[in-house]
Amino acid sequence: MPGGLIAFIIIIALFVCILIANIKVVPQANAYVIERFGVYYKTWNQGIHVKIPFMDRISKKISLKEQVVDFQPQSVITRDNVSMQIDTVVYFEVTDPKLYTYGVERPIMAIETLCATTLRNIIGELELDNTLTSRDKINGRIREILDEATDAWGIKVKRVELKNILPPREIQVAMEKQMKAERERRARILDAEGEKTSQILVAEGHKEAAILRADAIKETKIREAQGEAAAILAVQRAYADSLRMLNQAAPTDRVIALKSLETFTKVADGRATKIIIPSEIQSMASLTTSLKELVVEGEIDKTAKQSSVQTETASNFSPTTAQSSLPQFDQQAALRAKAQQVLQQNAPRQ
Repeated sequence: MPGGLIAFIIIIALFVCILIANIKVVPQANAYVIERFGVYYKTWNQGIHVKIPFMDRISKKISLKEQVVDFQPQSVITRDNVSMQIDTVVYFEVTDPKLYTYGVERPIMAIETLCATTLRNIIGELELDNTLTSRDKINGRIREILDEATDAWGIKVKRVELKNILPPREIQVAMEKQMKAERERRARILDAEGEKTSQILVAEGHKEAAILRADAIKETKIREAQGEAAAILAVQRAYADSLRMLNQAAPTDRVIALKSLETFTKVADGRATKIIIPSEIQSMASLTTSLKELVVEGEIDKTAKQSSVQTETASNFSPTTAQSSLPQFDQQAALRAKAQQVLQQNAPRQ
């Protein structure tokens, strides 16, 4: 094989190798900064690109993804002169590869330094309690300051978070005691409120029970009164019905007298210490005695005349005078006159 052909083949092979070596593929979410003769030429985004040998070079490969940087704890002092350690976490992304490459040397270190100084300024304006309870406020202020400062570097700060706040040990002990006291206070308050609620509920229960008992007694008495009233009403109705039936039967005087004797027999059964004799029974006894005397002595007419004279004489006196002079009259004569009047009244019936 002639030497010229071999040299041509070697040249072709070298050209192919150089061409293959200068074909670059940029991955997704990445960017390459290209310089030509040491000067910024262009930025390659994702895809296939060909670099001119000996003229172009890749200055920097940059990731366009959101990146997270955890900085070391920084010593800060609060407004009330409490020293503590705070470490921060910064989320950022590169928005301009050219500015990121040429804007600042070591941009991560620049962000860390700027974050530390901003954090000291913000914490210095707050007291310890506000520092512990104002994380969102601190995060927002740091993010705003960092985002404004890093715009010239082609960096966009997304979020800033305070990862840990580490006060001194003695401050931690004091805070723990304070928190313990606060929790004990809350526990005592809750116990007192629970006891108060319990007593109120018990008192309300006693009150409702007393009201229910009173209502039950009231209802019982009302029912008993209604029952007694109904019983009394039923007895009176029955008694009225019996009287009505008795009146409808039209009993004679002899039936009434017979009933009176039966009643007197029941009363005089020996159980009572006192016997009340009806006036009708007394009249009948007096009548019997008078009739007996009239039959024995046979002085009915004379007695009648004397009793009429005595009646006329007694009518001329006042009641007081009659009562005072009553013992002077003959009682036997009065009884005889009364018997005569009864016999005259009963004469037509015989």
